[in-house]
Amino acid sequence: MRGVSPLPPPGRLRTLSLATLANTVGSGLWLTGAALYLTRDVGLSAVQVGTGLSVAGLIGLTASVPLGGLADRRDPRTLRAVLQLVQAAVAGAYLMVGSFPVFLLVATLDALLASGNLAVRAALVAAVAGPQGRVHAFATLRAVANLGIAVGAGLAGFALAADTHLAYQILVAGNAATYLVSAALLLRLPALAPAAHSPMAAGISRRRPLRDGRFLAVSGAAAILGLHQTVLTLVVPLWAVTLIGAPPPVVSAVLLTNTLLTVLLAVRLSRGVDTAAPAARQMRRAGLVLAVAMLLYAAAASLPTTVAIALLLVATVVYTVGDLWHSTAGAGLAYDLAPPDAVGAYQGADGMLAGLARAVAPAVLTLVVLDGGVPGWLAVGALFAAVGLAGPALTRWALAARPGCSSMTA
Repeated sequence: MRGVSPLPPPGRLRTLSLATLANTVGSGLWLTGAALYLTRDVGLSAVQVGTGLSVAGLIGLTASVPLGGLADRRDPRTLRAVLQLVQAAVAGAYLMVGSFPVFLLVATLDALLASGNLAVRAALVAAVAGPQGRVHAFATLRAVANLGIAVGAGLAGFALAADTHLAYQILVAGNAATYLVSAALLLRLPALAPAAHSPMAAGISRRRPLRDGRFLAVSGAAAILGLHQTVLTLVVPLWAVTLIGAPPPVVSAVLLTNTLLTVLLAVRLSRGVDTAAPAARQMRRAGLVLAVAMLLYAAAASLPTTVAIALLLVATVVYTVGDLWHSTAGAGLAYDLAPPDAVGAYQGADGMLAGLARAVAPAVLTLVVLDGGVPGWLAVGALFAAVGLAGPALTRWALAARPGCSSMTA
């Protein structure tokens, strides 16, 4: 069972993983059922839901750096548990939504908490796992999160099948309850002291992360490469069904392939990227592999439907390897390039750039790929390859500003 389960052995990381599992079961419930709840039960229009979530998401990004910085100065375990409790209340407030203004208010509060919570979680992971284990812990939590979201999505199917007011109310309440379970599990961890101030990094840590241009260059490159997430969840489904002619269940098969491989491979593919230099080399590999996946997705358009479906699944396997390499490489870079006493703030800046990329990705990628066809796929693949190849040079430039950083010799 240990070879299949993403849960680590008993200990602090196991407790953190269980808290993540509980939380992401709720995420799966909400992500799967939110659109239908808000339109069919609350009565909002699809345009109102889309606009509200976009506005809320952009506003929410502003919480990343402040709350991440707070986690550098306070116990990140307690701070994250408190945020989970507040998020439980906000998640439950969706039950009171009856108009667009109320929806926008609740969605904005939710987005602010979610964005800041991710930065605090990054600081908590660093405190629990230490410099040599934080990337492994990050990969473990990603595998667990995928499992939790899959379970939550499956449970949400019952509410969607029932399609009643009561079923949607239970779905919303269930999501809120998972935050309470997560907070209770987090409090089983011992209190964690803030990171000690490092005199070696004093010149850097006094600067705000949003003014650290070299860090932002590396993080920005990782964010651009992170556009691939929208490729899988939005572009590939539309490409497969509308342009290749695949039946809709193929979309589920593609996403399930990615989910299962993530659960099985996330930890295995995270080894050896605890410091910036090897993480940058893995970022390069990720960019090149993702570029190959884009070519395979493009090639499916010129094949008979049955063969095209098989190629879509093969492309998704290739994509998932690049996805996991990118994820762990990005974590390794963001952690190792941050001053030891400002991990939370720097993770917040990294998350903010990733969030900005996710915000623009749907409009840009649907225009480039779905309107541009095969040349659009080639352009996206070329972008991924170029960004991946630039990763090591950008990382060397960033490390040059940190003469005391051990990664210089890595």
